[in-house]
Amino acid sequence: MIRSAAAPDPTQSQPLKAAMWMSGAIVMFSAMALGGRTLSAELDTFEIMLYRSIIGVVLVLAAGRIAGTLHQIKADRLGLHATRNLSHFAGQNLWFYAITVLPLAQVIALEFSSPLWVALAAPFFLAERLTAIRLFSAILGFVGILIVARPDFTSLDPGLIAAALAAVGFAGSAVFTKMLTRDQSITCIMFWLTAMQLVFGTICAGYDGDIAWPSAPLLPWVLLVAVAGLVAHFCLTSALSIAPATIVIPFDFLRLPVIAVLGMLVYGEALEIWVLVGAVIIFAANYLNIWTEARSRTSTRS
Repeated sequence: MIRSAAAPDPTQSQPLKAAMWMSGAIVMFSAMALGGRTLSAELDTFEIMLYRSIIGVVLVLAAGRIAGTLHQIKADRLGLHATRNLSHFAGQNLWFYAITVLPLAQVIALEFSSPLWVALAAPFFLAERLTAIRLFSAILGFVGILIVARPDFTSLDPGLIAAALAAVGFAGSAVFTKMLTRDQSITCIMFWLTAMQLVFGTICAGYDGDIAWPSAPLLPWVLLVAVAGLVAHFCLTSALSIAPATIVIPFDFLRLPVIAVLGMLVYGEALEIWVLVGAVIIFAANYLNIWTEARSRTSTRS
């Protein structure tokens, strides 16, 4: 959360170390999903985000103090920070709702479509070309989404809509984050992320004048959700900083079988073959896009 993911030098790639970082990310993302579902017994999604953000602000300030990077927090691009954080806030709330009404594996499979939306949005916000491969990958990924969701267009499931829109929200967050990293430090981005979402969470959770306080047994779960989210993204960033995305991203897709097994063991959720088939297609679409981009950069350097 303190350092940025510089583009790794292919000649100095550390795949084994990256795999260890991604193992941490998988554990943390899975813990956040279990924690979010547990908290939903007493808290709504806005309240979960509120308490997560309170802890997040404290953690970011403490980490910035230890690393000596608090001076990097600037207020010169608050508009872009607000846009980025609204997108993430919406996506995260929809995700927390989706995991309470859908099998965990289905939510995670739909979440993996986020990079495809990034690829489609990049030409409009990041001045990147919409290549034929990117377009084909997006279409292929959409086929995978339909297989995972198998929507009944006569009666759409709110949970499926929430999970699909959460992926779009995460994609918007990724695009705007990339714009911010051009002149903003990771400490600055993470501070405004937690601080602004603390404000958003307070407004949304308190609009009715009733903010629920988690019972004592749930307090550890509140802490787990807050810490797991920050640590997971730090692990992912660390992995990307020492190994190419073509190596890192396949590890991230291991979240699906892990969360599917957890859903089966903890909640008795059935393991549907079509969710796995659709997820494989979404993964193939993402990997094709990443692999093509990596080859393009390599040929440009040579």
